Amino acid sequence: MTGSTHLSTWISNEAKQRFAAAAARQRLSESALLKRLVEQMLASAGIDDVAEPVAALDPRDARVTVRLVPEDRALLRERAAARSMPAATYVSALVRSHLRRLAPLPDRELSSLQAAVRELAAIGRNLSTMTRLLQQDARQAVPGRPEVLAMLRVCEALRDHIRALIKANLISWDIGHAEQSH
Repeated sequence: MTGSTHLSTWISNEAKQRFAAAAARQRLSESALLKRLVEQMLASAGIDDVAEPVAALDPRDARVTVRLVPEDRALLRERAAARSMPAATYVSALVRSHLRRLAPLPDRELSSLQAAVRELAAIGRNLSTMTRLLQQDARQAVPGRPEVLAMLRVCEALRDHIRALIKANLISWDIGHAEQSH
């Protein structure tokens, strides 16, 4: 048969036995019965022409093997460990970031940024409360200058920390491992 291909599937033992019995009752091989059923299904579905083939997902394409020199392998392990990521996940993130022009943010770094945002939100709520108290009644006990300056220092430290984290993240994905000069 020109242009033929093989079709197979996995089914339970019980279904296989029942299918074999059905084929035997019709005096057909299991293969012939399966072929007949497929052809009947296609005929009843009105599928006559072969449409543009849909690219089947090839499981072999899901895994890519890359050979690295020992020095690069060591750097890969180091960089992945610094982000608490398996090396394969780190490589996958690098490839994805390059292909899609993304600056990936690993879970640990994202969690750190989310915690900083929560802290800033809490400080913002406190400042709003102080402002409201000051506007309502000047006799209310409100924070003094030292407390406000302390909150300002916390905000500036968080800002600087987040800025440094983002900068380090962007640089690390762009240039890779910075070589140490001796």
